[in-house]
Amino acid sequence: MIPVAFDYERATSVDHALGLLAEHGDEAKLIAGGHSLLPLMKLRLATPAVLVDIARLPDLAFIREDGDEIAIGALTRHHTVNTSELLAREVPLLAHAAGQVGDPQVRHRGTIGGSLVHGDPASDLPAVLLALGARVIVTGPSGERSIPAAELFTGFLETAVGEDELLTEVRVPRLAGLGWSFQKFTQRACDWAIVGVAAQAGEPGGGRGPGVALVNMGATPLRATGVEGALAGGADAAEAAALAAEGTEAPADLNASSEFREHLARVLVRRALDEAAEG
Repeated sequence: MIPVAFDYERATSVDHALGLLAEHGDEAKLIAGGHSLLPLMKLRLATPAVLVDIARLPDLAFIREDGDEIAIGALTRHHTVNTSELLAREVPLLAHAAGQVGDPQVRHRGTIGGSLVHGDPASDLPAVLLALGARVIVTGPSGERSIPAAELFTGFLETAVGEDELLTEVRVPRLAGLGWSFQKFTQRACDWAIVGVAAQAGEPGGGRGPGVALVNMGATPLRATGVEGALAGGADAAEAAALAAEGTEAPADLNASSEFREHLARVLVRRALDEAAEG
């Protein structure tokens, strides 16, 4: 449980952080809250030669309105997301789910950007961003680019963010007044979800469609495409929820078999769709 030796650099700006990434290449890892990377380092599943600390970059901690989106800085803590009045009004699914991450210590140190770039399929917020149809902004040597959440998670603990890039911002659509639900089955309140579901109701009149995403049902955070397709075709909640495990590869471990996770997904999706329909 002791990491291998590493060097430490504290970045003073986004440009400084990008410069350190360029200098050290794939031997460097960014660290902010540290609740995702440090456990991997202690298990020696991650062995960076250099840690680039970006935790004190003040320009990356914010929540603000920007047209039909809410912009959230990558270093915004889970607790801040959870207690934001703006997010509670405009994107209540995200505000609520941030309050379900880990325990108070984790929520006061962990950041939304760190949770996303870690790409853990058992994390809560990646599935929430998928259900919301959000996007992220990454900054690199060639400037900024936008990545839809649906294209962000590319493999187990892998994302589309390049080794020389820094996730700087999360952008979520304003969805005030629409129904939503976040369901999470755990052994203890602070545990990773055995299975979780994020559901966001669609806009009336054929605008934005409903979003449903799953936690811990595959190698990456997943959209429940079978459920979303059924809802778009006019299926009711029970019919759609029966398709919750379609296209997934539920893992088996000490907590649950694959079959039990598939059962949980169907049950939790049904609960989420019913709750989201209540508005």
